[in-house]
Amino acid sequence: MARHVTIAVTGTPGTGKTALCKALSGSYHVLTLQDLAEQHECIGDIDSADDSAPVDIHLLSEKWQYEGKETCFIDGHLSHFLDVDAIVVLRCNPSELEKRLASRDYSPAKVSANVEWELIAGTWSELLEFEISVPVLELDSTSMPVKELQTQVESWVENKSPSLSLEELSSQAIDWM
Repeated sequence: MARHVTIAVTGTPGTGKTALCKALSGSYHVLTLQDLAEQHECIGDIDSADDSAPVDIHLLSEKWQYEGKETCFIDGHLSHFLDVDAIVVLRCNPSELEKRLASRDYSPAKVSANVEWELIAGTWSELLEFEISVPVLELDSTSMPVKELQTQVESWVENKSPSLSLEELSSQAIDWM
């Protein structure tokens, strides 16, 4: 991988993406999908049903291109849809995820939908459906301290992001069922 790579940090809300990216920001450039969507006018109005603003990820992926000279991490649960060089997928045991999301004052329906998404490995489904074929690192953030997640990600990046094929990786993905 070139020195100035882009790495998506993705996963179900509550898996630790922002905490990991905050830790990485001391050594790397970090962008958020939310900020990119706002900058490129790819964000809609807040939906009263789930209290979130939808991102037009397809339009954003057409408009945005990283022009920096350093390695960049992109924090966001849809970041794997951008033109990136590698992807870090954070996973979290659904029981722990439910606790994390409930502490955010999410509605019961929003908590349930996100826990179900994690349970069925929704991010992996998208990676396979859209045949996203870049190196992928999957990490279980359930009980791993942020510092350890950071160390594993930095080591992976320094080793040029080794990865099996998408099909091989997905067959070895964490299975909460």
